[in-house]
Amino acid sequence: MHVAQVPERRAQLNDYRGTAVFGIVRPCTHRLSEGLKTEWMAHLCGLCLALRSDHGQFARIVTNYDGLIVSVLTEAQTERTPGQRRTAGPCPLRAMRTAPVARGEGARLAAAVSLVLASAKVRDHVADRDGLLARRPVAAAARRVAAGWDRAGARTGAQLGFDTALLVDAVDRQTGIELLAGPGTPLLTVTEPTETATAAAFAHTAVLAGKPQNAEPLAEAGRLFGRLAHLLDAVEDQEADAASGAWNPLTATGTSRAEARRLCDDALRGVRLALRDAEFADDKLAHVLLAHELRRSVDRAFATDVCSHQGGGLLTEDGHRPGGGLVTGAGHPSGARPTGSFGPPPGNPYAPTGPSGPFGPPPPEPPRDRRGLVMGCLVWAGLACTCQMCCGTFDDPWSRQRREGLCSQCDCGDCCEACDCCSNCGDCCDGCDCCGCDCSC
Repeated sequence: MHVAQVPERRAQLNDYRGTAVFGIVRPCTHRLSEGLKTEWMAHLCGLCLALRSDHGQFARIVTNYDGLIVSVLTEAQTERTPGQRRTAGPCPLRAMRTAPVARGEGARLAAAVSLVLASAKVRDHVADRDGLLARRPVAAAARRVAAGWDRAGARTGAQLGFDTALLVDAVDRQTGIELLAGPGTPLLTVTEPTETATAAAFAHTAVLAGKPQNAEPLAEAGRLFGRLAHLLDAVEDQEADAASGAWNPLTATGTSRAEARRLCDDALRGVRLALRDAEFADDKLAHVLLAHELRRSVDRAFATDVCSHQGGGLLTEDGHRPGGGLVTGAGHPSGARPTGSFGPPPGNPYAPTGPSGPFGPPPPEPPRDRRGLVMGCLVWAGLACTCQMCCGTFDDPWSRQRREGLCSQCDCGDCCEACDCCSNCGDCCDGCDCCGCDCSC
């Protein structure tokens, strides 16, 4: 009887088998200083180019925001050398500009981990017969792609001394754990395989950096990061999973959102404490991502804090701000949308301080060196696939004029958050109580 029920239950499993490891740290770049923004983009582009160099153009589709944390941690433990950067050629995702990008073993480890976990996600969707993957020819092609990514990740991992079988084993165990999970099953039992996979990846950054003493604290930070990734994915998807009948850890184990939040807050504190025990040469970016931005990821998932370009700060769980006013429309009060680089400014343009008034700003310079229609559309498509048009600084796809993203006018983040001296919240925060984190601010 139990065996007969397994296929039906298996068909409802969601893609939690280790694949939630990457994707939760999504910093708005306007919260980063110029130096940290450049570093963050260098690691993101470095991961993308490492995938291309080692595994071909198609492998670049597994590039992700959280995968670069492996590269960031590796570099944070080593002294900076000129060989850690190279100048990459123009790319549509950078508005056809060159840029310094990270290179070396950290980026390659991030690529290997990303490939293996992306392979697991593809196999998961094939097993669930999702969408087009319900068709046998498409499923067969997807399985071949996944098998190729497994081999590619294992090959790069072996060159770096990292056994990707640890990740594959975690993915395989996740399936069995979810099949047996039910009401009363401890939620941390379900998250354990994800924790094991991220702990292994984080710990190996210490090996690559030649800091074996860091392996234990970074493994602990990775384990808790994996727990957060799994829990936040479950929280964000719970309503959609309930509507579609998909399996969700919180629903399956009967865990309340309040308990999930408590576990997330404990994991946040654990990550910060673990990072304090590791020795870094320069941990500014790592600290911002794993202390400040990770906390924001938790707040975002539980709808208690959002970037002000998405609604204007703190929200209660029913979608209201403490001062009143329901967030409607596209996350803005009363449905109002932000003004940005594209679209007219609010109010009367001919008012005294309007753009056409006597005291308004001077008219913009006429566009020069415009791109053609087709090339401009291609550049626009590339920018639309990134956060640059929302939170970045970019060149207009057609006129090449310098523009700021939609959230450039907002103030989200604490007064000292993501400052250049944020290694330990440094001198910039001394004497202030605005950081609100438990990292010695």
